[in-house]
Amino acid sequence: MNTINNKMFGSSAYKEMLPYERFISAGPECLTDAELLAIIIRTGSGNSSPIEIAHEILSLSNGKERGLNGLFSLTLDELKSVHGIGEVKAVKLKCLTELAKRMAVQSSFSGTFFESSRQIASIYMEKMRHEDREKAVLLCLNNKHKLINESVLSIGTVNSALVSPRDIFTHALKSGATCIVLLHNHPSGDPTPSRADAELTNKISESGNMLDIRLIDHIIIGNQSYYSFGEKGLLWQ
Repeated sequence: MNTINNKMFGSSAYKEMLPYERFISAGPECLTDAELLAIIIRTGSGNSSPIEIAHEILSLSNGKERGLNGLFSLTLDELKSVHGIGEVKAVKLKCLTELAKRMAVQSSFSGTFFESSRQIASIYMEKMRHEDREKAVLLCLNNKHKLINESVLSIGTVNSALVSPRDIFTHALKSGATCIVLLHNHPSGDPTPSRADAELTNKISESGNMLDIRLIDHIIIGNQSYYSFGEKGLLWQ
């Protein structure tokens, strides 16, 4: 970070700087959430400056979270409802949230072996709890529980994600996996499994034992909560 003396932070000259100039002078750590967004938004509209537009975006809520985390659940149309945010800027903001999710996951995976269902759930809760549709994800692991790859199996509706056991084991066999973990989210925020979830888990676990590919867990992600079939002792052994 560029150095800047303490007196300058309290000076009127520093306060009058535009966010971009503050970034150059003091680094990103010294900027507020709104100022960081203003740099990405770049231009204002009418009587609204980029930072005023940023504040309005951060105040938006669709019944979930506000602030930066609220960006994960806001749709393109909801972002475009802010005066000064067109389709291009809305897409850029959604790309920003997707990059944040991917960076968080890659950082969590770096040099990491999966040791528990809680560890896996903690990684994917942040990535999946903002989804407005059910998404099924497959983790293919080696015999030491190190990640080989991650695959999105399906993206469904608000309350349904169609998953085929055949697709699961096709991915697993191609990856050379000896263990797998299935995850999916419940957009309602409640991770309690449905009867269909339980039946699918039993089918995958039993089929995996026949193929010598063990289902370590099926984890359902809710809003800052999760349900683990493995932790509940409900997997076919």
